[in-house]
Amino acid sequence: MSYFNIAKRQLFHLLRTGFRLVPMPVATRDRWRQRFLDRYAGLVPSGPRGRAPVASARRPLLRATGHAIGYVHRREEPLPPSLPATLVTFYLPQFHPIPENDAWWGEGFTEWRNVTRALPQFEGHAQPRLPGDLGFYDLRQPDAMRRQMQLAREYGIGAFCTYFYWFAGKTLLETPLRQWLSRPELDLPICLCWANENWSRRWDGRAEDVLIGQQHSAEDDLAFIAHVATYLKDPRYLKVDGKPMLLVYRPGLLPSPRETAARWRTWCHDHGIGDIHLAYVQSFDRVDPASIGFDAAVEFPPNNTTLAPITANQQLINPDFAGDVLDWRELARDAMKAASPAYRLYPGVNPGWDNEPRRSGRGRVLAHASPRGYRDWLRHAVDVAKVRSPGAPMVFINAWNEWAEGAVLEPDMRLGYAWLDATRAALLPSREGTDKRPCVVVHAWYVDVLDEIVAQLQANTMDWRIIITTSPERERDVRARLASLGVEAEVDVFENRGRDILPFLHVADRLLNEGVDVVLKLHTKRSVHRDDGAQWRKELLNHLAAPDRASRILEAFAADPHLGLVMPEGHSQPLNHFWGANEGNVRALCVRLGLPQPAPDGQFIAGSMFWVRLAALRPLLDAHMEPWEFEQESGQIDGTTAHALERIVRVAISAAGFEAEDAARLCGQSSHTSQTPYPYARRTS
Repeated sequence: MSYFNIAKRQLFHLLRTGFRLVPMPVATRDRWRQRFLDRYAGLVPSGPRGRAPVASARRPLLRATGHAIGYVHRREEPLPPSLPATLVTFYLPQFHPIPENDAWWGEGFTEWRNVTRALPQFEGHAQPRLPGDLGFYDLRQPDAMRRQMQLAREYGIGAFCTYFYWFAGKTLLETPLRQWLSRPELDLPICLCWANENWSRRWDGRAEDVLIGQQHSAEDDLAFIAHVATYLKDPRYLKVDGKPMLLVYRPGLLPSPRETAARWRTWCHDHGIGDIHLAYVQSFDRVDPASIGFDAAVEFPPNNTTLAPITANQQLINPDFAGDVLDWRELARDAMKAASPAYRLYPGVNPGWDNEPRRSGRGRVLAHASPRGYRDWLRHAVDVAKVRSPGAPMVFINAWNEWAEGAVLEPDMRLGYAWLDATRAALLPSREGTDKRPCVVVHAWYVDVLDEIVAQLQANTMDWRIIITTSPERERDVRARLASLGVEAEVDVFENRGRDILPFLHVADRLLNEGVDVVLKLHTKRSVHRDDGAQWRKELLNHLAAPDRASRILEAFAADPHLGLVMPEGHSQPLNHFWGANEGNVRALCVRLGLPQPAPDGQFIAGSMFWVRLAALRPLLDAHMEPWEFEQESGQIDGTTAHALERIVRVAISAAGFEAEDAARLCGQSSHTSQTPYPYARRTS
């Protein structure tokens, strides 16, 4: 870092510390902060930089356009007749060309141009994020909005809050809204949010390089409300307690928001609309709405939040990346811990954020967002809304289709309908952990070994749900073998990639969504590079599924909700004894997955067979790795992504807040863990 940058950073931190120490009202503080950023944005120092990747950890540099772990297809599921809250999603209409954007950005410009140019900047950065079943729609076509609204209703969305662009009598991007007015079949309620900031080339509303500016005045207030009255009067328009809801994105930019609110209320009373419900978005302002003449405020994460950067940990793909990487999980945790204010504040949630498409190489990326994490946050927000506004609980979601800012519920190519599915799940009773049946997932590569595994399972006389994973070239043989054994099993077929690990993660993700609690993970281990491979497999099977153990292990999981993993005794080994070619991959994957680095005394389960509570695997499942991150199969015995994941299962279990236990100790038997050296692998360090 240059001396100039060091000095700039020190000056900025000195000014910020002094600013924070000066006592002043929240509204004043927010207003001065924005004035400073508008005028002196150049004084804000850049954040920490990422680092060069670990050489052995590099994977193919491919676009994130394949189906990842956790991809969800569209599926029907009935919603309750009465939803616990109205979900309102912010909606961006900038998906059709207009003459102004043609002039500013080039002919035919829409937000899709930004979306498709994005590239991954660091390992695990999922770009470009491309649309799925709705495609690259054009909002000049009414059918595009019809399909959006159909999906929204199907998955529990109650209304769109669409941005409205008004600049002293000139409107932009109003075509979709005019179509909503003229077409009764577009029956999802909407409300308007006046995006009352300047449009700038930086896409941040600041005073630099303004493309079209605001001219706020008393006359403009009246012209605005007269123009939007047509929407407010429509019977489909979103109402709160019978009052049309109107939002302002940045009331702090109005000369006097209280006077603006009074003008609007008077005009609406005089012109047959009656009372209106005024709310402002806490994008930059955080004041008691009553102090500015408004009725309520709306949370708008990730704006108005302060998160610790994790940029320095990231392994860069683009060595010149100058953006910021933050942890979305921290955003969700902080939001769920926040206290409710004394005024009416509608809770808001966010399914992710990544504005790299708009700021190439300088984006603000919130890593580690996941549909399940978003579902949990949304479920919490619904509960909060019912307390804050019991008569009309409402939650806002940022956003439905902010594709260039990575805040999207619409189906995409990588995860399909996962975000919409999570939205609907938040409105339904939780299914997680409700299915207590004994479940086993077996990866079958060596088909003849299925006889031995099936015999071991049948010796338990338990009513197993059996799921077999295999590759296309083995599917016919697997089905024939199961038929000959008289075994009913589900067979899931995956590309021969990632050994037993990747297929298991695919299935585990699905089972977790289905409510399955605990799974026994097995595979037809043969370890043909060793003379004692069969003995290794038999020992693992016996330790985990012997007739006197399986039922007792299940009972232990039922009795202890903190139990996340049960390991075969004698097979939990020190990581630092068996790094081999894996250390670089393990450390890189911990960063990629948002996990802590392994402890110096960390251990892993040699052989990759164990019992696990699926909720304890969420740090691995919620990372939504893609198949291309696993190497092509070529008989590798070490150093692959699958080998690295095998070594961080215990790290993930611990990070999720669960505990691991030895199978023998759990069953009241001697562990016999003092075998030195470990007989089934040669120590490498």
